[in-house]
Amino acid sequence: AANALRPVRITRRYTMHAEGSVLIEVGNTHVLCNASVEERVPPHKRGSGEGWVTAEYGMLPRATHTRGDREAARGKQSGRTQEIQRLIGRSLRAVFDLKLLGERTIHL
Repeated sequence: AANALRPVRITRRYTMHAEGSVLIEVGNTHVLCNASVEERVPPHKRGSGEGWVTAEYGMLPRATHTRGDREAARGKQSGRTQEIQRLIGRSLRAVFDLKLLGERTIHL
């Protein structure tokens, strides 16, 4: 039914090399998130004592009904992808205490 809840499955430590990773499955929607930590911050945060959280977003080819080319293969991200990355980054920074990170960056 259209109003039925979809089954949810969360698999932690999904990838081997990332400092943190998770695969979240909600019905047929799968989201893979890897976290990498870098022991420095962007220039605008240097000397602030605070960290930074940033996001990268990409849709896999054939994740939808029609296949879309990989943006990385074209060498340029669409405006839509850039806005989604910004939205994810802003949302995550809003819930992180950047002071607790120290001067390091988390890439998601």
